[in-house]
Amino acid sequence: MNALAPRLDPKLKTAFLAGALAVAMTGLGFAAVPLYDLFCRVTGFGGTTMRISEVEASQIQATTRTISVRFDSNVRGGLPWTFRPERPTERLSIGARDMMIFVAKNESSEAVTGTATFNVTPSQAGPYFSKIQCFCFTEQRLEPGQEVRMPVVYLVDPKILDDPEARDVQEITLSYTFFPVDGTKPGS
Repeated sequence: MNALAPRLDPKLKTAFLAGALAVAMTGLGFAAVPLYDLFCRVTGFGGTTMRISEVEASQIQATTRTISVRFDSNVRGGLPWTFRPERPTERLSIGARDMMIFVAKNESSEAVTGTATFNVTPSQAGPYFSKIQCFCFTEQRLEPGQEVRMPVVYLVDPKILDDPEARDVQEITLSYTFFPVDGTKPGS
């Protein structure tokens, strides 16, 4: 060891390492939510649906096996909207594209912007439920009293039939919950 080099006090070294660890753990805590969201969207973990393009969807062949899809709709966070699917269930061939229309109406006297979260149950079906087009990909602004019809174009990938955990699923539920976007609640 070089006699001219300053020697760091062991207590100061420990305090510096503890501080660096605290900063790293805080950064990891902030990064955890977006990283988990990305992980779920890529893998379909936890019932997260997959998003595919029109080109990818056109390459999927429908099968003769059918499956029932149930649609669930909710509003939370004081969002003054009514929100519902036009039909509560749909039966389709696995691999075939289908479309469901959801209807939303702003029941307030002010414009309100909402955003939708979604999930699929049972969770083992999530990786095989693919959305091609969806109102949930963007925020939705409704003027006072405005009612809109919002489509979701989707399919169930035939690969579900190869998965021992998911191949016997008879019904999939696609659930949407609309929340107000921060700063757009009436009276805010």
